[in-house]
Amino acid sequence: MHAMLNIAVRAARAAGNIIARGYESRDDLMAEHKGDNDYVTRIDREAEQAIISKIQQSYPSHSFVGEEGGIVEGDETYKWIIDPLDGTTNFIKGIPHFAVSIALMHKGRLDQAVVFDPMRGELFTATKGSGAQLNGYRIRCSKSKDLGGTVLATAFPFKNKDEQFDDSLTKFSRIYRQCGDIRRAGSAALDMAYVAAGRFDGFWEKGLKPWDMAAGALLVQEAGGLVTDFTGGHEPMKNGNVVCGGAKVVQALVKSLKD
Repeated sequence: MHAMLNIAVRAARAAGNIIARGYESRDDLMAEHKGDNDYVTRIDREAEQAIISKIQQSYPSHSFVGEEGGIVEGDETYKWIIDPLDGTTNFIKGIPHFAVSIALMHKGRLDQAVVFDPMRGELFTATKGSGAQLNGYRIRCSKSKDLGGTVLATAFPFKNKDEQFDDSLTKFSRIYRQCGDIRRAGSAALDMAYVAAGRFDGFWEKGLKPWDMAAGALLVQEAGGLVTDFTGGHEPMKNGNVVCGGAKVVQALVKSLKD
């Protein structure tokens, strides 16, 4: 295992321990609204700080961007992108489907990735050029030739619902008529990890942040899949709209998502 990936795994497990303990005693979460239908808890903040502290022990000069405000200035050559608890709403409601997401960008390119599900003990990892693994075993995206019979994942935008609902529903309906079924589970990081593992055949979502998709994007790429935006371009980290899966599935999804 790459040295930096090893540190990321240790950081993810440290955060996972905090999350697992918090899940057992959710009466003291101190949940706060960040925006419309968007929440943060003390567990999010504690987990993020644990990740940053663990990585800094080995790489004190690196820079960090965390969802909960964990911006640490440093060497921009190495930038860690962190979502300490992707799926906070699930966590608050007691739905055991959420994950720790950690990615490392080296010179502006994704280099290392970890998505850790502390409830199931599933550790998804990837190193650029070395493939993707689940608990140490190689994983691959599905090789579906079209959308027929596929199981896909997505999410409806939870912010500005009135402005985005009609467009989202139109695209959803267009895709739903072509595929086998669609899941909406509530954690983009796990959705993308499941695509990498072949559990989902594809995934699309609008309005994500870099920390929502960074680790998942590298997992999918290293599992033999494609990651694009809604137009088939290669800037999902910048515009926030992501499509991923096997090549044929992505091609069909992009065709359906184009206005």
